[in-house]
Amino acid sequence: MLKTIRYFGFEKVCIKNNGAVKDLVRQTFPNIQFDENCVDLFFVDEMDIPSFQKIHSEGKLHNNSIVLIDSIYGNKEILQQWNHLIALPEITVSIDMYHCGLISIRREQVKEHFTIRI
Repeated sequence: MLKTIRYFGFEKVCIKNNGAVKDLVRQTFPNIQFDENCVDLFFVDEMDIPSFQKIHSEGKLHNNSIVLIDSIYGNKEILQQWNHLIALPEITVSIDMYHCGLISIRREQVKEHFTIRI
């Protein structure tokens, strides 16, 4: 996640329910803004379709936002949530990195799914 923030130059981040990760980001990027509104990076431990649809409909994600989901292979239920989530028409790019998953809603992007084993 730290490399992603640095690479894309993200300024607004939302980290849900993970104080240790939030502290690490704060230490590495002291000027980062932790926000609940429209963010560049949204980090969660898990996400299902209703959770995604809620943050999307509330305008918390913009066209270049990334949602990073931790431990998509944590158990069968989380993996099933991931597979249902990436099937949504709003999700245009998904990257399965085994330890985590990344989704994007870029409207101009053709729907694609990547699997990368890091």
